[in-house]
Amino acid sequence: MRVYKFRQIFTLAFHNFRGWKRSPQILLAFGLGFTACFLLSDKVVVFATTHNSSLQLFEPFIWTFGDAVSILLVSLCLLLLFADLPNLGNEVPFLLVRTSRLCWMAGQIVYIILATTVYVLFILISTCFLCSVKSYTANLWSDTAAILGYSSIGEEIAVPAFVKVLELSFPYRCTFHIFALVLGYSLTMSSLIFLLNLFKGKLGMIGGVLYSGFGLFLTPDLISKWFRMGQEKRRIANILFGWLSPLNHATYYMHNFGYDNLPRLWQSYLFFAAVSLALFALAFWRVKSYPFNFTGTEK
Repeated sequence: MRVYKFRQIFTLAFHNFRGWKRSPQILLAFGLGFTACFLLSDKVVVFATTHNSSLQLFEPFIWTFGDAVSILLVSLCLLLLFADLPNLGNEVPFLLVRTSRLCWMAGQIVYIILATTVYVLFILISTCFLCSVKSYTANLWSDTAAILGYSSIGEEIAVPAFVKVLELSFPYRCTFHIFALVLGYSLTMSSLIFLLNLFKGKLGMIGGVLYSGFGLFLTPDLISKWFRMGQEKRRIANILFGWLSPLNHATYYMHNFGYDNLPRLWQSYLFFAAVSLALFALAFWRVKSYPFNFTGTEK
């Protein structure tokens, strides 16, 4: 019986994927994601080409999505990816007759998790593709990374190559953590969009924008400029917002590497998991009284 339920859940999840091939908004979401990767990582590739130096394959992803603003920009494409969830086409009544509301909800959640993972993986592959001509695969930082990290050039061209990242990690490990952090942030945003779409008026788009804005405005640099904070207050704000802001939790360098009071990586993973599970639990609660209104049944 359990195996049958699992089959139903994954059948319902993959049913949503079948709509991708005829959905312009899905193509637009991935197209915008690729465009964002090109625009954000182009500075690194152009710098390496200009100075005739090579790149480690994952370095454009590391330097691009180790930055909070870049994470925010690519995650906004999730608004397109999940804007129409839950998808209540004419086939859904038949699916609900064959299963239960809770099973249908579990299928939607599995779809959200898989679709978000596919999107973030697409972002990673895109950045690797864009620098593949000038790259190598060894687990060693390139000369380009050293130049950007140990000089002021990285700041001048707005590439966040941080020295503590170079000194305390290697490219493969760093890529894994940045991928997991971006996935965690994206998953919480996706689950929030889905939950709010279950309420009248489909508030998911508004909730996604507010969630992104909350992370954007809770950045230490922005708050420091607004309130003209001194060095000590800025350090305290950096720690405080590092704990409070989901976007800062998703930013790799905004973590404790042994000599500050910022969150550790496992604490950020726990934060994203707890928030996502809480939102999914609320979605299960909401579906018990959700008024299904199917496409084609309205007058």
